[in-house]
Amino acid sequence: MVTTNKGPLALALPALTELADYNGVYLRFSGTVGGGTPVLDLAKRCLMGDRILSIRGILNGTTNYILTEMDGKHITFEKAINNAQKLGYAEADPTMDIDGIDAACKLVIMANWIMNKRVTLKNVRVQGIRNVTLQALEKAAEKDCTIKLIGSINENLKVAPTEISKHDPLCVGGVLNAVTFVSEFAGEETIIGRGAGGMETASAILRDLLDIKQNLATKLVA
Repeated sequence: MVTTNKGPLALALPALTELADYNGVYLRFSGTVGGGTPVLDLAKRCLMGDRILSIRGILNGTTNYILTEMDGKHITFEKAINNAQKLGYAEADPTMDIDGIDAACKLVIMANWIMNKRVTLKNVRVQGIRNVTLQALEKAAEKDCTIKLIGSINENLKVAPTEISKHDPLCVGGVLNAVTFVSEFAGEETIIGRGAGGMETASAILRDLLDIKQNLATKLVA
């Protein structure tokens, strides 16, 4: 089974994976975080020989676009939202994005799938970008920094506007997503890519289907 629906996974991923295992079903959902960018696959497969200590990242392209516009063009929050809606980056009601709920859902999926945290949305401290002002961005710029909506997994899970250096690998613009994994042996590794889009999501679904096909083929051979 392949899904790109974040909602059920954010609410009950541990239970759903246990149910899939019990019924002998392959459950794949790489498109729920990062769209076509293989965020989950990088952590789960490429870093499987390492221990991931923490994760932080920009997980929502809409809010990243809004903050990029505010910082780069010195326009208001409302004007930046309007631009995002005109370009199709933001919904008519952008609440899920700008209040940090979408990023929090992705953070829960990552915490459960990658770090075996067994958490739900209730375990995430969430603060959106409604209160980010031009003045705050200008103050950050004086220190060669900017403000991004960052989701982080350490001892706790948090989504909040965070001041970061403009030289930080996470400091990407527009609708890009970026995730940094901090692991015991490899240190920091950052993956960057588009977090949404029709073709990007389709590529994630195809990736998951091919993974299931390979697993089934291996099972038949065995």
